[in-house]
Amino acid sequence: MTLAIFDLDHTLINGDSDHLWGEYMVENGIVDKQAYRQRNDVFYQDYQRGTLDNDEYLAFALEPLTHYSIDKLHAWRADYVEKWIRPLIAPGTTRLLDEHRERNHHLMIISATNLFVSEPIAHMLGVTTILATEPEIIANRYSGRFLGTPTYQQGKVTVLKEWIASNNHDLVGAYFYSDSLNDLALLEQVDNPVTVNPDDDLKAIAEARAWKIIDLG
Repeated sequence: MTLAIFDLDHTLINGDSDHLWGEYMVENGIVDKQAYRQRNDVFYQDYQRGTLDNDEYLAFALEPLTHYSIDKLHAWRADYVEKWIRPLIAPGTTRLLDEHRERNHHLMIISATNLFVSEPIAHMLGVTTILATEPEIIANRYSGRFLGTPTYQQGKVTVLKEWIASNNHDLVGAYFYSDSLNDLALLEQVDNPVTVNPDDDLKAIAEARAWKIIDLG
């Protein structure tokens, strides 16, 4: 079964779900407004430049989860996904996903956004296979740490290849859709790389290599 792999943020949705979750926590008094927002914005800018210290960012992003019960966090998350993320689904997303379903492809989202944030968004889109950095849970509480390899830059390739080896799949004929230069390593792994509203650096590479460029609206 051919793999159809999708980045999430600024690809299937018109926004960054990780950064926006930080904004949601700020707006709802879950974290300190001034201190958290400032650092959240700096990390987001680093991500856009491709200079993010991902381990440092994950420590920052996962720390707020340690202060609340999983039930309370999941209630906030459900509210966030419905009110903040659903309106950001790109107009062409459902059509694109359905096109691959009709071709009997195996749909997968692989995102640098951690699993706590990205998993319910993937489910909302009807995509059941989601690879993302997994927050550690100990005694039914988030620890603030993560498990395994973070799904960021080259880490996406590593985690995808581990999944392929464990699930009897391969990359023959595979598609990968992304907007970001951060995903160049994975775009280079597939037979059908597709850039979606790419950033300027990725657009230049896509044009030079004759990769498909699309706009989901």
